[in-house]
Amino acid sequence: MMVNASLDAACAEALSAADGYFASARVAIAPEAARGREGQYACHGLAWIATTVEAMRQTFQWAARLQQQDRLGELECRMAHAVFGEYLAQLCGGLPMSQGEILRPQDLGAAKAAGVLAGNSSVQRLMEIGSSTENRARIAELIADGQEAADGLDETLSLVRDQFQRFARERVTPFAHDWHLKDELIPDSVVGEMAQLGVFGLTVPEEFGGHGMGKTAMCVVSEELSRGYIGVGSLGTRSEIAAELVLANGTDEQKKTLLPKLASGEILPTAVFTEPNTGSDLASLSTRAIKEDGSYKIVGNKTWITHAARTDLMTLLARTDTSQPGHKGLSMFLAEKPRGTTDDPFPATGMTGGEIGVLGYRGMKEYELAFDGFEVPESALLGGEEGQGFKQLMQTFESARIQTAARAIGVAQNALDLALAYAEERQQFGRSIFEFPRVANKIVMMAVEILAARQLSYFAARAKDEGRRCDMEAGMAKLLAARVAWAAADNAVQIHGGNGFALEYPVSRVLCDARILNIFEGAAEIQAEVIARRLLERSN
Repeated sequence: MMVNASLDAACAEALSAADGYFASARVAIAPEAARGREGQYACHGLAWIATTVEAMRQTFQWAARLQQQDRLGELECRMAHAVFGEYLAQLCGGLPMSQGEILRPQDLGAAKAAGVLAGNSSVQRLMEIGSSTENRARIAELIADGQEAADGLDETLSLVRDQFQRFARERVTPFAHDWHLKDELIPDSVVGEMAQLGVFGLTVPEEFGGHGMGKTAMCVVSEELSRGYIGVGSLGTRSEIAAELVLANGTDEQKKTLLPKLASGEILPTAVFTEPNTGSDLASLSTRAIKEDGSYKIVGNKTWITHAARTDLMTLLARTDTSQPGHKGLSMFLAEKPRGTTDDPFPATGMTGGEIGVLGYRGMKEYELAFDGFEVPESALLGGEEGQGFKQLMQTFESARIQTAARAIGVAQNALDLALAYAEERQQFGRSIFEFPRVANKIVMMAVEILAARQLSYFAARAKDEGRRCDMEAGMAKLLAARVAWAAADNAVQIHGGNGFALEYPVSRVLCDARILNIFEGAAEIQAEVIARRLLERSN
């Protein structure tokens, strides 16, 4: 499958050895996990180990599929080896959970197991070959020749990628930085074109006016749009969440009325969940929905509401029963609102809002909202049943996190595009800076890690499409992709040198956009907690 049969066997054996290391680490941290909050570092470390091993597995399986299709070339082989070489070295010596947190095997009581892993002859060979100067230099040459690793998609999804890549190149990339610098909403004309291309109804069933495609298609579209500008790639997120909420939980009337309009883009939704001082602790929400005379009056405050002004529908989580603790008293509403304008962003009785200034992710704007008797009809209660809001929302987390992983990959790819173009054009000491190994190696590792993160996101998307529970897989995809995006953006700025710090260069925007990916749709620490909890459940 790889460059030769012996390396193919080495990858398979190394993957088995990595699985063994993970199994040993899981046993070793069991006492720490029992300590609850005090064992958090070890539990999150286990999640990172599992994510790293799964990324290797999905890279290996990607290469196997390409070989079966006779599409496995030199670049794909070498990049697969680089994934194995780098990630095996991280497992043996130190795995970055964040820039200031390097997970060491001894932190988990797994130093002996790490020694066994490092002593495996196949692991040693792949760390030597995959991370070698020669392998990275050859990958750099192939990238300089204009080659990109095959993504492994079928013909239909390849056509989808090509279509949205062209759209982003023509209608997004040339204008994105200006939108960012002026802190403008993405133009209505672009939103309209996206609606015509089917972005908002991509995964909505055909019977409700959508295209009925799967989550892998969602990943492809989100990635290419985010490669142009994360704001554009994120426009479909709220439609995806709203449509999934209605599909899974809505009444027949709610489905019939709302889904076709969501799919066509006639209705643009916004997700209204987060409150000041709650963050990821949604069970602590205090916004009230008070039932009066056949309707509900919403009272409370929400924050970090993306695209709140230029939307027509709020998926709004509020507490309908204060006697029920935690999430049990929460209900979800499909609350219609008038679309705002620049002069009057929130022209609704009982609702006011103010913009939150942000570093990046600007194309839709962020808002704080205050509700003081905002009226919602009883028919807007999702599914017509109170107390189900938290459960209903949890059903959307898998898709949202898979889509966020795809957005992160798009941002990382944007950083790679900018870094490569700059490195090839920038002359220093009589040559392009791409010819200097420290620069080329940064670009190579961007490409290598993007490959691993992309295949991990496709893996999670396939699991979702097959109807399997995939909160762990979705969490892994987002966890790794967000780290990869930040590393790619940071290194792209480094390659630009002082120019990377100048607002006029698009890479400065990409750095700001990349930073949010580790925070929204569940912070990295939340993803690690979800993954660890599922891993430990499986071991019991």
